[in-house]
Amino acid sequence: MAWNQPGNNGQDRDPWGSSNNQGGNSGGNKGGRDKGPPDLDDIFRKLSNKLGGLGGGKKGGDGGGNGNGNDQRRSGNTGRLVSIAAAAVVVIWAGSGFYTIKEAERGVVTRFGKFSHLVEPGLNWKPTFIDQVRAVNVEAVRELSASGTMLTSDENVVRVEMNVQYRITNPERYLFSVTSADDSLRQATDSALRGVIGRSTMDRILTEGRTVVRSDTQRELEETIRPYDMGITLLDVNFQTARPPEEVKAAFDDAIAARENREQKVREAEAYANGEIPVARGKAQETLEKARAYKARITLEAQGEVDSFARILPEYKAAPQITRERLYIETMERVLGHTRKVLVNDKGNSLMVLPLDQLMRGQSGSAPASSADSTGLMRTPPASSGSERASSSTSFSPDDIMDQRRVNSQRNDTQREGRE
Repeated sequence: MAWNQPGNNGQDRDPWGSSNNQGGNSGGNKGGRDKGPPDLDDIFRKLSNKLGGLGGGKKGGDGGGNGNGNDQRRSGNTGRLVSIAAAAVVVIWAGSGFYTIKEAERGVVTRFGKFSHLVEPGLNWKPTFIDQVRAVNVEAVRELSASGTMLTSDENVVRVEMNVQYRITNPERYLFSVTSADDSLRQATDSALRGVIGRSTMDRILTEGRTVVRSDTQRELEETIRPYDMGITLLDVNFQTARPPEEVKAAFDDAIAARENREQKVREAEAYANGEIPVARGKAQETLEKARAYKARITLEAQGEVDSFARILPEYKAAPQITRERLYIETMERVLGHTRKVLVNDKGNSLMVLPLDQLMRGQSGSAPASSADSTGLMRTPPASSGSERASSSTSFSPDDIMDQRRVNSQRNDTQREGRE
């Protein structure tokens, strides 16, 4: 509809309300347009009246039927403006309720301050001014440090630092079980660490007891926070540093170095033992095997001798003297076969002793009550008394002696094989 539509009984529809009766102008839109720019104060005042009027009513002035018509039109315009404003507010309120939860987070929704539910990652909507959403990261690993100067069981002072790693597993319990889960965990860590340090000696804390302190602290910390159900899970407790006071730090450093040197020597000894023990076991096994072989050989030889004696026994019973002489001769051959001295009887009254070891070295030897000739052969006096001693000029070379021994050995072997 046009603003200045003609034929409206002298009332134009200028939205700025410039169709007043001033100066005799009573129709169309001639009143304000012919007079120049409108009054800004008057425009703002009339706009305020239109927006502020809720139920109609006269605003004074024109009287008669024209005033009632204007009030009705103003009431209609005001209703439309209120509806548009309300719709805009609703749209803005609805649009402000959209929010996004990241992949590693979970949304904790509270309705008028009370926990309502959890929301998963993605695009979600909440009624603004009614629900509140707090995003909690449930995948990040959080760290908490605890440190301080603490008293040990042997009344020494040590500076200890510890790091605790944890993760949130229940966002609802993390936010609402205690006032601040992080502060509660820090206080519990400090308490557990001081308790463990107070039960340990300083030397143990600074040397080999670090692992024990770490495990005891983690166990005590878990027992402390379990009743509070704070919705967190401990991942690791790291015992970082433990330092003695500066006055005794040098002495403790020397003690630690000596302990490490001892551990190194122990490891070297273990490595040496691991190398020598298998060798010793192998030698022991070899000795045992040799002993078993020797036992088997001796046993078999004994059994063979028993069998040989069992075969000789009938012969001895049949001819004792002959069998005795034969056994004596065989025994002497076996005994004298390993000596280097040879007794030679030249069918005379003297017995010659051949020292082969001296002959092989080209030396001459002597024996008590004997004489040596130019060949190095020693002669002994005859066994029978009352006869004159005779000397023999028989001489033997080393090759002749070795040939004779070889012949004797072959003869002995032949006789032994015949007996067996």
